[in-house]
Amino acid sequence: MDGPERGSRGAGEVTLRTMSEDDLPGVLRLEETLFPDDAWSEDMLRGELAEQPRTRHYVVAQEAGGALVGYAGLAAAGGQADVQTIAVRPDRQGAGIGAALLTELLDEAARRDSEAVFLEVRADNDRARLLYERFGFRRVGLRKRYYQPADVDAIVMRRELATARPIGFSQEGQTP
Repeated sequence: MDGPERGSRGAGEVTLRTMSEDDLPGVLRLEETLFPDDAWSEDMLRGELAEQPRTRHYVVAQEAGGALVGYAGLAAAGGQADVQTIAVRPDRQGAGIGAALLTELLDEAARRDSEAVFLEVRADNDRARLLYERFGFRRVGLRKRYYQPADVDAIVMRRELATARPIGFSQEGQTP
């Protein structure tokens, strides 16, 4: 993100900004609401934030009144990025907030020179899978019984960000 805060794309009245430890109570409430069987703990989230900005990038989506309506996180290192999480409050799903959060993560992966972005999505989460497909992610694998204790499979998806130019060729395809 350019600076700590930026308006979201098409999400109306919502601002994206870098997540801080002050956001943890609200994020944990959303986490427990959205992922009751496998919610991340406060320690897990603190651990992720401790790596920000070195290898992590976490953002929150906040309404004008201050309420958190979503959050997302990215891990990036060595030319590869992984979407760690994307979550949107149930009453705000379908309003473009998830798309805005995903766009921010993809932009950050590009800023970090990642060549590809990976993610896992629950096999039973068609809404999320369709969002990822709309953004150019393609299925590359399956992790059986990945989500516990529900025994739900994870679909592994990947999106290429940029293709490297052959060494020794200019952008027009001619040798220098």
